[in-house]
Amino acid sequence: MAVVLAASAAALENDPYTGRPVDLADSLALLDGRVNAVLDDVAASWDAEPDEWAFVDAVYQRVGSAHWVDKLERWAMHSPALERLAVPLDETMFGAFPLAAARLSKLVPPAPLIRVHGVLLGTDKIGHFISQGRKYYRRHRTWRRGDMTTYGAAAAESVFFGGMLAGIYSNADMVANYEGFRFYRSLFHGGAVAGRTAIFRWQSGRPVRQRAFSWADHVNPLWDEALNPSVYAAPLLPVVEQRLLRLCDDFHRRPERYRVDYEALLPRYGDAGIRFNEALVPSAFLAERCPTTGAE
Repeated sequence: MAVVLAASAAALENDPYTGRPVDLADSLALLDGRVNAVLDDVAASWDAEPDEWAFVDAVYQRVGSAHWVDKLERWAMHSPALERLAVPLDETMFGAFPLAAARLSKLVPPAPLIRVHGVLLGTDKIGHFISQGRKYYRRHRTWRRGDMTTYGAAAAESVFFGGMLAGIYSNADMVANYEGFRFYRSLFHGGAVAGRTAIFRWQSGRPVRQRAFSWADHVNPLWDEALNPSVYAAPLLPVVEQRLLRLCDDFHRRPERYRVDYEALLPRYGDAGIRFNEALVPSAFLAERCPTTGAE
């Protein structure tokens, strides 16, 4: 399947199964550079009193949006600098979903896929990181422990972004949301990213950079909706299972692409509202169901 450098203006979900064997160039350095340039510009133009929330909001105004697609997400969808895979809707699993159950996921083109820090993810995850992460951060300042889980699961995903509109509860979205919260907190709080100092500190009333931002501090295989499977409405599940079985040949050729150290990663997201879908974990699902004849 050819890599397509095109995308729709808005996208609801992404299909991590169709076209999965395609090798995409890693966009980590490009995305790092984009965010660091914004951080430097916001800091250089700072002319207000030290105010952590005001700084967070200034960064958001540069990379986020009040509309459906954030600025940085839109750039990732359209910039010729990034290599991405845009699969036509009728070739994805969404095209085979029954309309009554799939709702908007059958009507809205899926997000294109990019590779970041070795992880295959939809450009929609950038929007989750930026916009939902900021909402988590804003509420975190007054919440008790555990409130984040309630908001993420009930409000951000199952009610609006996932279950109501698409019949899909995306665990990968929940991880991206949570990592966005960690990013905003890490702007001025050391330890928000494990083992890392804050990105900025206040000095004489001005934000002073201490280290560079990197998506590598936040992106991991749980951003990949194939490796961190979503929870699907019952009418959608058979379609997803059939789509998984199309990966058998690639699974036999490159089984390492389907292995994740879940024991190391999942404990990080106890507050993130994940509903881990063990039944669709591809390494076990494919090992059990794929015929071994013809394997290389």
